[in-house]
Amino acid sequence: QVQLVESGGGLVQAGGSLRLSCAASERTFSAYARAWFRQAPEKEREFVATISGRGSATGYGDSVKGRFTIFRDNAKNTVYLQMNSLKPEDTAVYYCAARKNYWLAYRRDEYDYWGQGTQVTVSA
Repeated sequence: QVQLVESGGGLVQAGGSLRLSCAASERTFSAYARAWFRQAPEKEREFVATISGRGSATGYGDSVKGRFTIFRDNAKNTVYLQMNSLKPEDTAVYYCAARKNYWLAYRRDEYDYWGQGTQVTVSA
């Protein structure tokens, strides 16, 4: 069974940094576009960042542009989200996603696989 496993979440002070990782269980995922979404309590799941299959293209949500960076290591079937200058409003459960297509996508319904999520909490 295909799995996406996130790690790296935790508690950090405002202005700090965290790096999230998402490891895929199958090598075929190295060709798929991947993404990060997040969901805060009582809010809709929100797009954060996406990266193409080879990592040549990326896209970001407006609220994280200039602060977050998505990148991947296909040899490890892993995608990362480097989060800098964190704010309390970044507090959420962060989910990794993958789609059976190499190109970028920004909507939840364009993704075929999801991880279980990792909690990120930013204190003021």
